[in-house]
Amino acid sequence: MNNQPNNDLKSKLLADFQASEERMNGASKSALHQIRREALNQFDRLGFPTVKHEEWKYTNVNPLIKEVFEFNAVSEVTAEDLAQLESSRLEGNVLYFVNGHYQPHLSKIVSPTDQLSITPLAEAIKTAPDVLTKYFAQYADYQSNAFTALNTAFANEGVVIQVPAHTTVEAPTILRFISDARQVNVASQPRNLFIVHKNAEVKIAESFRTLGDQASFTNVVTEIVLDTEARMEYYKVQNESDMAYHIGTTQVDQKDNSYFYSATVTLDGGFIRNNLNIALDGSNCEAHMYGLYFPNGRQHIDNHTLVDHRKPNSHSNELYKGILEDRSTGVFNGKIFVQEDAQKTNAYQSCKNVVLSNEASMNTKPQLEIFADDVKCSHGTTTGKLNEEALFYLRSRGIPKEEAQSLLMYAFAEDVIQKIKIDPLREQIERRIQAKLAR
Repeated sequence: MNNQPNNDLKSKLLADFQASEERMNGASKSALHQIRREALNQFDRLGFPTVKHEEWKYTNVNPLIKEVFEFNAVSEVTAEDLAQLESSRLEGNVLYFVNGHYQPHLSKIVSPTDQLSITPLAEAIKTAPDVLTKYFAQYADYQSNAFTALNTAFANEGVVIQVPAHTTVEAPTILRFISDARQVNVASQPRNLFIVHKNAEVKIAESFRTLGDQASFTNVVTEIVLDTEARMEYYKVQNESDMAYHIGTTQVDQKDNSYFYSATVTLDGGFIRNNLNIALDGSNCEAHMYGLYFPNGRQHIDNHTLVDHRKPNSHSNELYKGILEDRSTGVFNGKIFVQEDAQKTNAYQSCKNVVLSNEASMNTKPQLEIFADDVKCSHGTTTGKLNEEALFYLRSRGIPKEEAQSLLMYAFAEDVIQKIKIDPLREQIERRIQAKLAR
């Protein structure tokens, strides 16, 4: 385990990169590694963000960078260990990653290779350099985002998924990222690339869990490329420990007539920052974004979204909801850009929150910037307490106060829960939400 001073995480990472580069021999001259090196230099220039950065005004990363993490922790996790974490009866392609490393012996792939191409990133670097040259780091912004730059610099683990043109993948694919923090503080930086080619369709979910009581840090970046007429459902489910730090960036690029549908559900996690950025870079695109978060204790959950309408006749719809308890904090910053060429755009955004404690707090910042004149756009946010009249009505019918509160909170969340179209995944989330609300 690293014994560097707690406040020297940046120096440690720079030294780790140099040490790994010295072991690469000729591979250090590859086009991919040149991107890595450029990203590392950018991370060096940017440094970790502070609350003086507008994008990080309400999310202080100091507790994270003061921790000491092992970035290459070896895990002996077994199938029995994983069974206690997953109760879903989901049938499909299931890929396990432990401390960021792909575990083929624990994974299961059922879709035929001519329908779905799944390649671990470490293997794709050797066998598919042309694919990575075309797509890798072409969408996620490492020039101005320090954590994306850091992930890009160290990108070696994760997965590349491709769906061939005119193909519908019937079985869902779920990526299960496990942080094994039973012995030491662990860190991982998975990098995923999903490419859905012309007129293809796929469902992919990312799940994040923690084993153990030590601290964990996950810095994950997922780039999603949707070609003309491609369709994708994407789910992100976080059920991590109170000692988990999670910073995730999902970058989506859409071409003409493509369709993107997403739901981000955060059930637990000590420090969570989710960035979901969508570029509608084609005509007649459609994007739907749903979010649900339940911080309690001293948990902090920050959702940043950006929808960039670049071409005409596209539609986006966004609904995020949060229930905050105890001394938890929440952040929602949603941006919509409608560029000059994006005439006939319809864009809607809504964030609604229920705060159950006087010590909990929610910071919201909806933003709408329009540079076109023929559009329909709206945005708004509300934060308040449970409906007292509804609570009184339920209690007057003999329902105990705690049960009545749980019913109202579940009803508040249900319109997002029902947006999860993979039935076993939705049922699993429902059970966990009901258990959390009953506490």
